[in-house]
Amino acid sequence: QVQLVESGGGLVQPGGSLRLSCAASGSIFSIYGMGWYRQAPGKRRELVATITRGGSTHYADSVKERFTISRDNAKNTVYLQMNTLKPEDTAVYYCNAVVNGLEYRGQGTQVTVSS
Repeated sequence: QVQLVESGGGLVQPGGSLRLSCAASGSIFSIYGMGWYRQAPGKRRELVATITRGGSTHYADSVKERFTISRDNAKNTVYLQMNTLKPEDTAVYYCNAVVNGLEYRGQGTQVTVSS
């Protein structure tokens, strides 16, 4: 069984920064794409950023120039550095990964941007 566990969420003021982490554990042979999604109350889940095993990245337009996704393949971990946070970034952030050919998602971590 494979598990994804996110950490790093919390309350931050507008303009602040947070760094999310997501570690995959279990019977892992290979991890392909990894990414972050978010869902705000009353809204649909949306893609935030993705990263391939080779390091190619993709970002939603709303977070470009503010968020940076990265990964450590040796630690089976993906990160999301979030800078210049805005109230509209408030959401539950979910980690997603394709592990051994199957897609997994973490339990989510709350990010709240408020003064």
